[in-house]
Amino acid sequence: MRIGLQLPRFTWPGGEHEIGPRLANIARTADDAGFASIWVMDHFFQIAMMGAPEEPMLESYSTLSYLAGATKRVKLGTMVTGVVYRHPGILVKTVTTLDVLSGGRAYLGIGAAWNEQEARGLGIPFPPLKERFERLEETLRIAKQMWAGTVAPFQGTYYQLEQPLNSPQPISRPHPPILIGGGGEKKTLRLVAQYADACNLFSHGGVEAVRAKLAILRNHCDALGRSYDAIERTTLGTVNLAPGGMSADQVIGLCKDLASIGIQQAIFNMPNVHEIAPLEVFGREIIPAVAEF
Repeated sequence: MRIGLQLPRFTWPGGEHEIGPRLANIARTADDAGFASIWVMDHFFQIAMMGAPEEPMLESYSTLSYLAGATKRVKLGTMVTGVVYRHPGILVKTVTTLDVLSGGRAYLGIGAAWNEQEARGLGIPFPPLKERFERLEETLRIAKQMWAGTVAPFQGTYYQLEQPLNSPQPISRPHPPILIGGGGEKKTLRLVAQYADACNLFSHGGVEAVRAKLAILRNHCDALGRSYDAIERTTLGTVNLAPGGMSADQVIGLCKDLASIGIQQAIFNMPNVHEIAPLEVFGREIIPAVAEF
């Protein structure tokens, strides 16, 4: 099993002047500690479960580019890009650029989007859920086409690309892995089975809830003739390595349980990540232990 790091908050001591240096220090420490990946949210306002909308929130792809320059090994991605936030052709170019400049370390994390407040607040069109899923599927088709090097016009219901040229092509082969976030059983997991290289499921509902979602994903794969084992299975959760929080042994136990049901990468955020010590505990105790699972 591998361990990933999500960074959903930038409300750290020192204010905006310290965000850049602290972020670089966190990323370098995680890279050295053996984390497999670093993820940032693709939000423009802070989300309710993390804090107030007015709290600091960095634009995701600028942040990932900054992290690419601060690290050498970790994979980099959004957890996850809202499909309505960027035109698909520009999104593919953006992720390709990240992949090329990082030496082949990009993921395309994507989902149907949900935060209407920030969309309305910044003037981003926010169509109904059904249309957002239809746009998501068209975006996935466009990504596959552009990364295949096919420059023929794309004519969809929502997007029309006359010349979907993508040069340079990404370093990752056959392309940066596509991760679709979410556990919706009828639409999201079906899109994972049809288009994605990875899924991401919340782990806070417990191991049995994750197991049930994986069973549904497997059924979609069977129906589509896709290999279930071709899809990287990941989870997202929170770990607080602090007095009153979880111990390293408890985190290892959680990872062992997740690995037993087929999870290959457990991604965690940490409320005190800026203190650096939690990352060092992961590198010293947790990552070596879970590598055996």
